[in-house]
Amino acid sequence: MPIAWTDLCSVEDLEPERSLYIEKANRDLAVVLTKEETVHVLDNRCPHAGGSLSAGSVRDGCIVCPWHMWAFDLTSGACPPVPSIRVNTYACRCRDGRVEADLG
Repeated sequence: MPIAWTDLCSVEDLEPERSLYIEKANRDLAVVLTKEETVHVLDNRCPHAGGSLSAGSVRDGCIVCPWHMWAFDLTSGACPPVPSIRVNTYACRCRDGRVEADLG
C-alpha cells in the first residue's frame, strides 16, 4: 500500500525531549522530538490504563505515561519490561518544516 503522508504540525512546535498532543484522522497521537532531532509519532493512549502519553515525560529513548510510569520505546512502541505490551508507532518525516506521518 502506498504511503499516505498526513500533515501533523510544524517542526517549530516541537521541543526536544517533550511530547506534543495531536488529534488527527480520528487518532490521539504523541509527537516527540529527541535531543538528536529525531521525530517519533506514537499513539497517545497508554494501553495499561489509558493515560495520555503526551502528558508524560521523555527519557532514555522512551515516552513515560504519567499515571503509572509505564515506558514505551519511541522507535518500536514496546514496553521494555513486557515487549508484548505496546503502542502503535507511525512512519514519519520532516518536510519543508512540517512533520508528516503515515497514519494508514
